Amino acid sequence: MADYRIDALDGRTPLEAARTPHLDRLAAAGQTGLVRTIPEGMEPGSDIANMSLLGYDPRRYHTGRAPLEAASLGVRLDPQDVAFRCNLVTLLEDDQGVLRMADYAAGHISTEEAREVIATLQERTVEEPLRLYAGVSYRHLLVWRAGRDDLRTTPPHDITGEPVEPHRRVYREEPPLQAFVERASAVLAEHPVNRRRQAEGKRPANGVWLWGQGKAPSLPTLETLYGLRGAMISAVDLLKGLGVYAGLDPIAVPGATGYLDTNYRGKVEAALGALEAGDFVYLHVEAPDEAGHEGSLEKKIQAIEDLDAKVVGPLIAGAARFPDVRILVVSDHLTPVSVRTHVSDPTIFLLASLPLRAGANPSGRTFCEKTAETEGLKLPSGEALFRKFIGR
Repeated sequence: MADYRIDALDGRTPLEAARTPHLDRLAAAGQTGLVRTIPEGMEPGSDIANMSLLGYDPRRYHTGRAPLEAASLGVRLDPQDVAFRCNLVTLLEDDQGVLRMADYAAGHISTEEAREVIATLQERTVEEPLRLYAGVSYRHLLVWRAGRDDLRTTPPHDITGEPVEPHRRVYREEPPLQAFVERASAVLAEHPVNRRRQAEGKRPANGVWLWGQGKAPSLPTLETLYGLRGAMISAVDLLKGLGVYAGLDPIAVPGATGYLDTNYRGKVEAALGALEAGDFVYLHVEAPDEAGHEGSLEKKIQAIEDLDAKVVGPLIAGAARFPDVRILVVSDHLTPVSVRTHVSDPTIFLLASLPLRAGANPSGRTFCEKTAETEGLKLPSGEALFRKFIGR
Protein backbone atom coordinates (compact mmCIF):
# COMPACT_ATOMS: atom_id res chain seq x y z
CA MET A 1 0.00 0.00 0.00
CA ALA A 2 2.99 2.34 0.30
CA ASP A 3 3.29 4.80 -2.56
CA TYR A 4 4.69 8.10 -3.82
CA ARG A 5 3.21 11.56 -3.40
CA ILE A 6 0.68 12.29 -6.13
CA ASP A 7 -0.20 15.67 -7.68
CA ALA A 8 -3.87 14.71 -8.01
CA LEU A 9 -3.93 14.32 -4.22
CA ASP A 10 -2.27 17.70 -3.61
CA GLY A 11 1.06 16.07 -2.94
CA ARG A 12 -0.26 13.41 -0.61
CA THR A 13 0.12 9.65 -0.91
CA PRO A 14 -2.90 7.32 -1.20
CA LEU A 15 -2.34 6.31 2.42
CA GLU A 16 -2.41 9.95 3.52
CA ALA A 17 -5.58 10.57 1.51
CA ALA A 18 -7.39 7.45 2.73
CA ARG A 19 -9.51 7.44 5.87
CA THR A 20 -7.66 5.13 8.29
CA PRO A 21 -8.75 5.80 11.89
CA HIS A 22 -7.75 2.35 13.16
CA LEU A 23 -4.26 2.44 11.63
CA ASP A 24 -3.83 5.94 13.04
CA ARG A 25 -4.78 4.72 16.55
CA LEU A 26 -2.12 2.03 16.27
CA ALA A 27 0.45 4.55 15.03
CA ALA A 28 -0.29 6.89 17.92
CA ALA A 29 0.14 4.10 20.46
CA GLY A 30 3.17 2.42 18.92
CA GLN A 31 6.17 2.96 16.67
CA THR A 32 6.34 3.64 12.94
CA GLY A 33 9.27 3.54 10.56
CA LEU A 34 10.85 2.46 7.32
CA VAL A 35 12.30 -0.94 6.48
CA ARG A 36 14.27 -2.17 3.48
CA THR A 37 12.62 -5.46 2.53
CA ILE A 38 14.50 -5.87 -0.76
CA PRO A 39 18.23 -6.58 -0.37
CA GLU A 40 20.47 -4.56 -2.64
CA GLY A 41 20.79 -6.14 -6.08
CA MET A 42 17.66 -8.32 -5.78
CA GLU A 43 14.41 -7.84 -7.71
CA PRO A 44 11.59 -6.10 -5.78
CA GLY A 45 9.25 -9.08 -5.85
CA SER A 46 6.61 -10.12 -3.34
CA ASP A 47 8.46 -13.40 -2.85
CA ILE A 48 11.65 -11.68 -1.72
CA ALA A 49 9.86 -9.01 0.34
CA ASN A 50 7.62 -11.40 2.24
CA MET A 51 10.42 -13.91 2.82
CA SER A 52 12.35 -11.05 4.36
CA LEU A 53 9.40 -10.00 6.53
CA LEU A 54 9.07 -13.55 7.85
CA GLY A 55 12.57 -13.32 9.28
CA TYR A 56 14.56 -15.00 6.50
CA ASP A 57 17.49 -13.56 4.57
CA PRO A 58 16.47 -13.84 0.88
CA ARG A 59 20.11 -13.72 -0.20
CA ARG A 60 20.54 -17.06 1.54
CA TYR A 61 17.21 -18.81 1.03
CA HIS A 62 15.51 -17.45 -2.10
CA THR A 63 15.49 -19.69 -5.21
CA GLY A 64 12.51 -18.26 -7.08
CA ARG A 65 8.85 -17.38 -6.72
CA ALA A 66 7.19 -20.35 -8.38
CA PRO A 67 8.61 -23.05 -6.05
CA LEU A 68 6.83 -21.33 -3.17
CA GLU A 69 3.57 -21.40 -5.11
CA ALA A 70 4.12 -25.09 -5.83
CA ALA A 71 4.22 -25.78 -2.10
CA SER A 72 0.88 -24.03 -1.65
CA LEU A 73 -0.69 -26.20 -4.34
CA GLY A 74 0.67 -29.36 -2.75
CA VAL A 75 3.00 -29.97 -5.68
CA ARG A 76 6.14 -31.77 -4.57
CA LEU A 77 9.21 -30.74 -6.56
CA ASP A 78 11.97 -33.23 -7.17
CA PRO A 79 15.49 -31.75 -6.94
CA GLN A 80 15.77 -31.46 -10.73
CA ASP A 81 12.28 -29.92 -11.24
CA VAL A 82 11.90 -26.25 -12.13
CA ALA A 83 8.61 -24.54 -11.31
CA PHE A 84 7.31 -21.55 -13.31
CA ARG A 85 4.52 -19.16 -12.46
CA CYS A 86 2.02 -19.40 -15.32
CA ASN A 87 -0.20 -16.31 -15.63
CA LEU A 88 -3.31 -16.23 -17.75
CA VAL A 89 -2.96 -12.88 -19.51
CA THR A 90 -4.68 -10.69 -22.10
CA LEU A 91 -2.56 -9.87 -25.16
CA LEU A 92 -3.94 -7.39 -27.70
CA GLU A 93 -2.63 -5.95 -30.98
CA ASP A 94 -2.39 -2.18 -31.32
CA ASP A 95 -3.19 -0.18 -34.47
CA GLN A 96 0.24 -1.06 -35.89
CA GLY A 97 -0.22 -4.78 -35.33
CA VAL A 98 2.16 -4.88 -32.36
CA LEU A 99 1.14 -7.42 -29.71
CA ARG A 100 1.10 -5.81 -26.25
CA MET A 101 0.51 -6.87 -22.65
CA ALA A 102 -2.99 -5.51 -22.14
CA ASP A 103 -3.65 -7.18 -18.78
CA TYR A 104 -1.32 -9.35 -16.70
CA ALA A 105 -4.39 -10.75 -14.84
CA ALA A 106 -6.78 -11.43 -17.75
CA GLY A 107 -9.36 -9.09 -16.26
CA HIS A 108 -8.99 -10.82 -12.88
CA ILE A 109 -10.58 -13.94 -14.30
CA SER A 110 -12.54 -15.92 -11.73
CA THR A 111 -11.01 -19.06 -10.24
CA GLU A 112 -13.88 -21.17 -11.63
CA GLU A 113 -13.33 -19.86 -15.17
CA ALA A 114 -9.57 -20.21 -14.86
CA ARG A 115 -9.76 -23.83 -13.77
CA GLU A 116 -11.92 -24.64 -16.78
CA VAL A 117 -9.28 -23.02 -18.99
CA ILE A 118 -6.36 -24.76 -17.26
CA ALA A 119 -8.07 -28.14 -17.57
CA THR A 120 -8.33 -27.65 -21.34
CA LEU A 121 -4.72 -26.52 -21.61
CA GLN A 122 -3.57 -29.53 -19.59
CA GLU A 123 -5.44 -31.85 -21.94
CA ARG A 124 -4.55 -30.25 -25.27
CA THR A 125 -1.20 -28.49 -24.91
CA VAL A 126 0.94 -30.09 -22.19
CA GLU A 127 3.36 -32.92 -22.94
CA GLU A 128 6.31 -34.34 -21.06
CA PRO A 129 8.50 -32.94 -19.58
CA LEU A 130 5.88 -30.30 -18.61
CA ARG A 131 3.06 -30.46 -16.06
CA LEU A 132 0.40 -27.80 -15.46
CA TYR A 133 -1.43 -27.12 -12.17
CA ALA A 134 -4.42 -24.85 -11.52
CA GLY A 135 -4.17 -22.12 -8.89
CA VAL A 136 -6.35 -19.11 -8.04
CA SER A 137 -7.73 -16.58 -10.54
CA TYR A 138 -4.99 -15.79 -13.09
CA ARG A 139 -2.17 -17.40 -11.07
CA HIS A 140 -1.15 -20.96 -12.05
CA LEU A 141 1.89 -23.24 -12.11
CA LEU A 142 3.94 -25.05 -14.74
CA VAL A 143 6.59 -27.59 -13.70
CA TRP A 144 9.39 -28.53 -16.09
CA ARG A 145 11.10 -31.79 -15.23
CA ALA A 146 14.90 -31.43 -15.43
CA GLY A 147 14.45 -27.91 -16.79
CA ARG A 148 16.51 -24.73 -16.70
CA ASP A 149 16.12 -22.21 -13.90
CA ASP A 150 18.55 -19.64 -15.32
CA LEU A 151 16.27 -18.18 -18.02
CA ARG A 152 15.79 -14.39 -17.90
CA THR A 153 12.00 -14.23 -17.74
CA THR A 154 9.99 -11.04 -17.15
CA PRO A 155 7.10 -10.54 -14.69
CA PRO A 156 4.07 -9.62 -16.81
CA HIS A 157 3.01 -6.84 -14.41
CA ASP A 158 6.30 -5.10 -15.23
CA ILE A 159 5.39 -4.65 -18.91
CA THR A 160 1.74 -3.59 -18.88
CA GLY A 161 1.03 -1.83 -22.18
CA GLU A 162 4.42 -2.76 -23.65
CA PRO A 163 5.22 -4.98 -26.65
CA VAL A 164 5.58 -8.59 -25.55
CA GLU A 165 7.81 -9.95 -28.31
CA PRO A 166 11.15 -8.87 -26.79
CA HIS A 167 10.20 -10.66 -23.57
CA ARG A 168 8.85 -13.83 -25.21
CA ARG A 169 12.06 -14.54 -27.10
CA VAL A 170 13.41 -16.31 -24.03
CA TYR A 171 10.90 -19.14 -24.55
CA ARG A 172 12.39 -19.86 -27.96
CA GLU A 173 15.58 -20.97 -26.26
CA GLU A 174 13.76 -24.08 -25.05
CA PRO A 175 11.46 -26.05 -27.42
CA PRO A 176 9.14 -27.44 -24.67
CA LEU A 177 8.33 -23.94 -23.43
CA GLN A 178 7.93 -22.48 -26.91
CA ALA A 179 5.60 -25.31 -27.96
CA PHE A 180 3.46 -24.85 -24.85
CA VAL A 181 3.12 -21.08 -25.31
CA GLU A 182 2.21 -21.39 -29.00
CA ARG A 183 -0.30 -24.21 -28.50
CA ALA A 184 -1.87 -22.41 -25.58
CA SER A 185 -2.46 -19.27 -27.67
CA ALA A 186 -4.22 -21.31 -30.35
CA VAL A 187 -6.44 -23.14 -27.85
CA LEU A 188 -7.31 -20.01 -25.87
CA ALA A 189 -8.31 -18.07 -28.98
CA GLU A 190 -11.39 -20.29 -29.37
CA HIS A 191 -12.04 -21.33 -25.78
CA PRO A 192 -15.69 -21.14 -24.62
CA VAL A 193 -14.69 -19.27 -21.45
CA ASN A 194 -13.13 -16.50 -23.53
CA ARG A 195 -16.13 -16.35 -25.83
CA ARG A 196 -18.38 -15.85 -22.82
CA ARG A 197 -16.09 -13.26 -21.27
CA GLN A 198 -15.90 -11.24 -24.48
CA ALA A 199 -19.67 -11.39 -24.90
CA GLU A 200 -19.93 -9.93 -21.39
CA GLY A 201 -17.44 -7.17 -22.21
CA LYS A 202 -14.63 -8.73 -20.15
CA ARG A 203 -11.03 -9.26 -21.14
CA PRO A 204 -10.20 -12.74 -22.46
CA ALA A 205 -7.49 -15.01 -21.10
CA ASN A 206 -5.91 -15.39 -24.53
CA GLY A 207 -2.29 -16.05 -23.57
CA VAL A 208 -0.03 -17.68 -21.00
CA TRP A 209 3.03 -16.07 -19.46
CA LEU A 210 5.84 -18.02 -17.77
CA TRP A 211 8.08 -16.36 -15.17
CA GLY A 212 9.40 -16.50 -11.58
CA GLN A 213 11.03 -19.88 -12.10
CA GLY A 214 13.17 -21.75 -9.60
CA LYS A 215 13.92 -25.00 -7.81
CA ALA A 216 12.69 -26.02 -4.37
CA PRO A 217 14.37 -24.01 -1.58
CA SER A 218 15.76 -25.39 1.65
CA LEU A 219 14.09 -23.31 4.33
CA PRO A 220 14.18 -23.96 8.09
CA THR A 221 10.85 -23.52 9.87
CA LEU A 222 10.03 -20.57 12.09
CA GLU A 223 9.80 -22.99 14.97
CA THR A 224 13.39 -24.07 14.31
CA LEU A 225 14.66 -20.51 13.94
CA TYR A 226 12.52 -18.61 16.44
CA GLY A 227 10.40 -21.10 18.38
CA LEU A 228 7.20 -19.83 16.75
CA ARG A 229 4.19 -21.82 15.60
CA GLY A 230 1.21 -20.32 13.82
CA ALA A 231 -0.71 -19.75 10.62
CA MET A 232 -0.55 -18.09 7.19
CA ILE A 233 -3.74 -16.51 5.82
CA SER A 234 -3.67 -15.36 2.20
CA ALA A 235 -5.52 -15.81 -1.09
CA VAL A 236 -2.20 -15.87 -2.92
CA ASP A 237 -0.40 -19.17 -3.49
CA LEU A 238 2.98 -17.45 -3.18
CA LEU A 239 2.26 -16.48 0.42
CA LYS A 240 0.61 -19.76 1.31
CA GLY A 241 3.58 -21.66 -0.09
CA LEU A 242 6.01 -19.49 1.83
CA GLY A 243 3.98 -20.34 4.92
CA VAL A 244 4.25 -24.05 4.15
CA TYR A 245 8.05 -23.86 3.97
CA ALA A 246 8.07 -21.77 7.17
CA GLY A 247 6.07 -24.46 8.96
CA LEU A 248 2.94 -22.32 9.28
CA ASP A 249 -0.56 -23.72 8.88
CA PRO A 250 -1.92 -22.40 5.55
CA ILE A 251 -5.55 -21.56 6.37
CA ALA A 252 -7.91 -21.55 3.39
CA VAL A 253 -10.61 -18.86 3.73
CA PRO A 254 -13.67 -19.31 1.48
CA GLY A 255 -14.15 -16.28 -0.74
CA ALA A 256 -10.57 -15.03 -0.42
CA THR A 257 -9.70 -13.72 -3.89
CA GLY A 258 -6.62 -11.53 -3.57
CA TYR A 259 -8.63 -8.56 -4.86
CA LEU A 260 -11.07 -5.88 -3.70
CA ASP A 261 -13.88 -8.41 -3.41
CA THR A 262 -12.02 -10.68 -1.00
CA ASN A 263 -13.59 -12.10 2.18
CA TYR A 264 -12.08 -9.73 4.75
CA ARG A 265 -14.36 -10.89 7.57
CA GLY A 266 -13.42 -14.51 6.97
CA LYS A 267 -9.72 -13.64 7.11
CA VAL A 268 -10.10 -11.80 10.42
CA GLU A 269 -12.11 -14.63 11.96
CA ALA A 270 -9.51 -17.14 10.79
CA ALA A 271 -6.68 -15.05 12.24
CA LEU A 272 -8.31 -14.70 15.65
CA GLY A 273 -9.13 -18.40 15.67
CA ALA A 274 -5.53 -19.26 14.80
CA LEU A 275 -4.29 -17.26 17.79
CA GLU A 276 -6.25 -19.58 20.04
CA ALA A 277 -4.00 -22.46 18.96
CA GLY A 278 -0.70 -20.81 18.05
CA ASP A 279 1.29 -17.71 18.86
CA PHE A 280 1.79 -16.13 15.45
CA VAL A 281 -0.40 -15.25 12.45
CA TYR A 282 0.67 -13.72 9.13
CA LEU A 283 -2.42 -12.16 7.52
CA HIS A 284 -1.80 -11.00 3.96
CA VAL A 285 -4.00 -8.61 1.95
CA GLU A 286 -3.26 -8.32 -1.77
CA ALA A 287 -5.79 -5.71 -2.93
CA PRO A 288 -3.60 -2.57 -2.54
CA ASP A 289 -0.88 -4.21 -4.64
CA GLU A 290 -3.34 -5.16 -7.39
CA ALA A 291 -4.72 -1.61 -7.46
CA GLY A 292 -1.17 -0.28 -7.80
CA HIS A 293 -0.50 -2.60 -10.75
CA GLU A 294 -3.69 -1.35 -12.39
CA GLY A 295 -2.57 2.25 -11.89
CA SER A 296 -5.92 2.97 -10.23
CA LEU A 297 -5.74 5.65 -7.57
CA GLU A 298 -9.42 5.22 -6.74
CA LYS A 299 -9.08 1.47 -6.19
CA LYS A 300 -5.91 1.87 -4.16
CA ILE A 301 -7.55 4.28 -1.75
CA GLN A 302 -10.54 1.94 -1.51
CA ALA A 303 -8.22 -1.03 -0.80
CA ILE A 304 -6.46 0.88 2.00
CA GLU A 305 -9.74 2.03 3.55
CA ASP A 306 -11.13 -1.51 3.35
CA LEU A 307 -7.99 -2.83 5.05
CA ASP A 308 -8.45 -0.33 7.87
CA ALA A 309 -12.20 -0.79 8.33
CA LYS A 310 -12.58 -4.51 7.60
CA VAL A 311 -9.29 -5.94 8.89
CA VAL A 312 -7.43 -3.66 11.30
CA GLY A 313 -10.48 -2.41 13.20
CA PRO A 314 -12.01 -5.87 13.74
CA LEU A 315 -8.61 -7.30 14.70
CA ILE A 316 -8.11 -4.62 17.36
CA ALA A 317 -11.56 -5.41 18.75
CA GLY A 318 -11.19 -9.18 18.53
CA ALA A 319 -7.74 -9.24 20.07
CA ALA A 320 -9.19 -7.87 23.31
CA ARG A 321 -9.88 -11.44 24.43
CA PHE A 322 -6.15 -12.14 24.55
CA PRO A 323 -4.01 -10.80 27.42
CA ASP A 324 -1.02 -9.68 25.36
CA VAL A 325 -0.87 -9.16 21.59
CA ARG A 326 1.74 -7.45 19.44
CA ILE A 327 0.69 -6.27 16.01
CA LEU A 328 2.88 -5.39 13.03
CA VAL A 329 1.32 -3.66 10.02
CA VAL A 330 3.67 -3.45 7.07
CA SER A 331 3.59 -2.84 3.34
CA ASP A 332 5.78 -5.60 1.90
CA HIS A 333 7.00 -3.26 -0.86
CA LEU A 334 5.84 -0.18 -2.76
CA THR A 335 3.61 -0.60 -5.84
CA PRO A 336 3.13 3.04 -6.86
CA VAL A 337 0.14 3.79 -9.08
CA SER A 338 2.39 6.04 -11.16
CA VAL A 339 4.75 3.23 -12.21
CA ARG A 340 2.34 0.25 -11.88
CA THR A 341 4.97 -2.18 -10.66
CA HIS A 342 7.11 -2.94 -7.63
CA VAL A 343 10.00 -0.71 -6.59
CA SER A 344 12.73 -1.43 -4.07
CA ASP A 345 12.47 1.75 -1.95
CA PRO A 346 12.26 1.28 1.83
CA THR A 347 8.67 0.68 2.87
CA ILE A 348 6.51 1.61 5.86
CA PHE A 349 5.59 -0.27 9.01
CA LEU A 350 4.07 0.21 12.43
CA LEU A 351 4.45 -1.79 15.63
CA ALA A 352 1.98 -1.65 18.52
CA SER A 353 0.78 -3.62 21.53
CA LEU A 354 -2.84 -4.53 22.21
CA PRO A 355 -5.20 -3.85 23.83
CA LEU A 356 -5.12 -0.12 23.13
CA ARG A 357 -6.12 2.41 25.73
CA ALA A 358 -9.48 4.01 25.05
CA GLY A 359 -9.59 7.58 23.85
CA ALA A 360 -8.60 9.82 20.98
CA ASN A 361 -5.22 10.30 19.32
CA PRO A 362 -3.66 13.09 21.42
CA SER A 363 -0.43 13.16 19.43
CA GLY A 364 -2.23 13.48 16.10
CA ARG A 365 0.21 10.96 14.63
CA THR A 366 -1.05 9.08 11.56
CA PHE A 367 0.22 6.02 9.76
CA CYS A 368 1.71 7.30 6.53
CA GLU A 369 4.95 7.62 4.62
CA LYS A 370 5.64 11.14 5.91
CA THR A 371 5.42 10.11 9.56
CA ALA A 372 7.58 7.06 8.95
CA GLU A 373 10.23 9.15 7.19
CA THR A 374 10.39 12.00 9.68
CA GLU A 375 9.65 10.39 13.05
CA GLY A 376 10.12 6.67 12.64
CA LEU A 377 12.71 3.94 13.03
CA LYS A 378 14.98 3.01 10.13
CA LEU A 379 15.66 -0.71 9.84
CA PRO A 380 18.03 -2.32 7.32
CA SER A 381 16.04 -5.50 6.55
CA GLY A 382 12.78 -7.32 6.98
CA GLU A 383 14.67 -9.83 9.06
CA ALA A 384 15.66 -7.06 11.49
CA LEU A 385 12.04 -5.89 11.69
CA PHE A 386 10.81 -9.43 12.36
CA ARG A 387 13.32 -9.90 15.16
CA LYS A 388 12.27 -6.62 16.74
CA PHE A 389 8.62 -7.57 16.39
CA ILE A 390 9.03 -10.88 18.23
CA GLY A 391 11.35 -9.41 20.85
CA ARG A 392 14.61 -10.88 19.64
